[in-house]
Amino acid sequence: MGDKEEKLMTVKELAQYLRLDEHTVYRMARKGEIPAYKVAGQWRFKRKLIEKWLEDKKVGNRRNKE
Repeated sequence: MGDKEEKLMTVKELAQYLRLDEHTVYRMARKGEIPAYKVAGQWRFKRKLIEKWLEDKKVGNRRNKE
């Protein structure tokens, strides 16, 4: 895998990264609450998109509409 290619994370890897239960990650992906791809019936996540999503969710962020 080249430097420009980004490794996709699995549900388990993302759950560990975010310190969430795997079921929570599945639910968030199904509801479209987290940036995700479905490949051959399995959820996958790009780390850079997850990091951007986290930044956008940061408390006090002006772009955060919640």
